Amino acid sequence: MEQLNNAFTLFLSLLVEAIPFLLLGVLLSGLLLFFVDERKLVKLAPKNPILGAFVGSCIGFLLPVCECGNVPVARRLIVQGVPLPVAVGFLLAAPVINPIVIWSTWIAFRDQPEILWLRIIFSLLIATIIGWVFSRQGDVKSLLQPAVALSMAKPLPVEDPEKPTLLRSGNFMLGGGESLEAKMAASLERKPQFSWSERGNMLLDNTMQELRELGGILVLGSALAALIQTFTPRELILGLGQGSVSSVLAMMLLAGLISICSTVDAFFALSFAGAFTSGSLLAFLVFGPMFDLKGIGLLLSVFKPKAIFYLFALAAQLVFLLTLFVNFNVN
Repeated sequence: MEQLNNAFTLFLSLLVEAIPFLLLGVLLSGLLLFFVDERKLVKLAPKNPILGAFVGSCIGFLLPVCECGNVPVARRLIVQGVPLPVAVGFLLAAPVINPIVIWSTWIAFRDQPEILWLRIIFSLLIATIIGWVFSRQGDVKSLLQPAVALSMAKPLPVEDPEKPTLLRSGNFMLGGGESLEAKMAASLERKPQFSWSERGNMLLDNTMQELRELGGILVLGSALAALIQTFTPRELILGLGQGSVSSVLAMMLLAGLISICSTVDAFFALSFAGAFTSGSLLAFLVFGPMFDLKGIGLLLSVFKPKAIFYLFALAAQLVFLLTLFVNFNVN
């Protein structure tokens, strides 16, 4: 019974920590949907895969969301027609490359500034490489959930280049009823211009819809993370943290299980600084924001399972190799 109480307490703490950032991500997604001209956004996105992935990785500095809120924004970018390397770069790097996380990492590791700089460099490098790898996929839609692929923005007709457009939204997970995209399309036919109050009402509708979709997934992921973290013997994980290789693997595993928000994970990692290698601390700080249990459910609202497996495999290998290099050269 005590373990169940601990699991429930951890479940609530994960939700309390994650929901504000999920809400922020959904709001930013809605702002992109209703107040950004998709033609300009797509036009400004770099077409070069490597440059696009790097620029996407840096967008997080302007849109400070953690791994709880980056998925709806990344999904919106994909739906808008932004090149996949840009969206993937943002998805993987935004939880670290933002001023809130950079500041918290600096506060936690002010005596080890190399942890901050290597966290930033490794996150940018890994996100850029994976974004480039995904650019080699010929058929992008084969990696996406069918509903997301169908909702991807189409170019405006050439004969009507000045027609106002709103970024598209779709009901990706909830069945039944008319999608928001269909309602918006019908509204555009009747009335191509919207007042600010009408845009605000549509923004509220879109926010509520995405909160229902992604919030439900977040609850399931948080519950799973709490159960695994509570019933997995902590000694089994921590006992592996003595060697250069085993410590990295242990902290990567812990990062996936603990599912802690990137805005506060530096302080959690700091508690292991005396017993774990520098490379393993970096593994926790870099890999955790990219992949954890509660985030996998959110990723399933965008990508097919095989795409998530590719993302996971590439990220895990790159994090392991880079942080192992740090261990062999620092410790």
